[in-house]
Amino acid sequence: MKYYLIAGEASGDLHGANLMKALKKEDAEADFRFWGGDLMKAAGGTEVKHYRDLAFMGFAEVVMNLGTILRNIKFCKKDIEIFNPDVIIFIDYPGFNFQIMKWAKKKGYKNHFYISPQIWAWKEGRIKDIKRDVDEMYVILPFEKDFYENKHNFPVHFVGHPLIDAIYDRRQVDPATFKKENGLDERPIVALLPGSRKQEIKKMLEIMISVAKNFSEYQFVIAGAPSQEKSFYETFTSTKNAYFVSNKTYDLLSISDAALVTSGTATLETALFKVPQVVCYKGSRISYEIAKRVIKLDYISLVNLILNKETVTELIQTEFNTNRLKEELTKILEPYKRATIFLDYYELEQTLGGRGASEKTAKLIYSEIRGN
Repeated sequence: MKYYLIAGEASGDLHGANLMKALKKEDAEADFRFWGGDLMKAAGGTEVKHYRDLAFMGFAEVVMNLGTILRNIKFCKKDIEIFNPDVIIFIDYPGFNFQIMKWAKKKGYKNHFYISPQIWAWKEGRIKDIKRDVDEMYVILPFEKDFYENKHNFPVHFVGHPLIDAIYDRRQVDPATFKKENGLDERPIVALLPGSRKQEIKKMLEIMISVAKNFSEYQFVIAGAPSQEKSFYETFTSTKNAYFVSNKTYDLLSISDAALVTSGTATLETALFKVPQVVCYKGSRISYEIAKRVIKLDYISLVNLILNKETVTELIQTEFNTNRLKEELTKILEPYKRATIFLDYYELEQTLGGRGASEKTAKLIYSEIRGN
């Protein structure tokens, strides 16, 4: 079978790669063509475009890059027609993917959506597009099944969260060896996860790094994104007590005592590694003001959303500053607070529903396109 996958972010690249591996177990003749990243490329198949060329953060940024986005959409449609896949698998990334899936439905392609866009947070009206254009939807958060089926009468498959597999299947690292190999000393680590896009990283790291001087008994280590060159981070690593590792986020988290994390999938990854964290977010003022008016949620981090309570502190926009960050980091380094967070993290993992998300999804996709 021929599979065309579209992922537009680092998290989509990870989940897309694991899904591709699982599909190969179901379909030995699987032929993949994809928009994704290095992990999907390593899984096999032909890369069309890397997600680093697709990711634009925020409302204002999207408008500024509209010409590029429209050219990519046009190119994608033409590329799909040439490849003529048995199924198109859309992995989150709704702004781009919704444009393609509407066209693809009219062309008669099978549209499968893996990892639902967060329409429960904003743009709930997109449910009309999903009902019209999506043949099968695979959701990874427990409350999404209720949202789709009970609120909107649209059947979906809850397959569990693929991050659980990605984390459990990784190799274990020795803390002393990791520190030595990466030029770190013996002090405990506070991991900094500033995101994967340049503009996002610049906004986040400046403030994250600013508290390093106040915690000399810890070393602050930046988790470099695979989509960015090491040279990009040099401005930040020149700060005293700031260090850097590239493309080793999971290894870093596995030996960290605490983390400062940009809101997104990384908050969930950090929780599954059982690392106490402070969740941070700061966008452009225009993007933030628009988002504040259209997003109707009590929390922005997946950890708090899934548990429906404030397990991790969220510092958003003006609250995300050096003084507040110092205050909250101090709290999560205290034994009592850490114990409370650990208990909530275990509850979170139980709620997400165990291992095997990629395999479950692959079996469902292959069965459906074969007509079983």
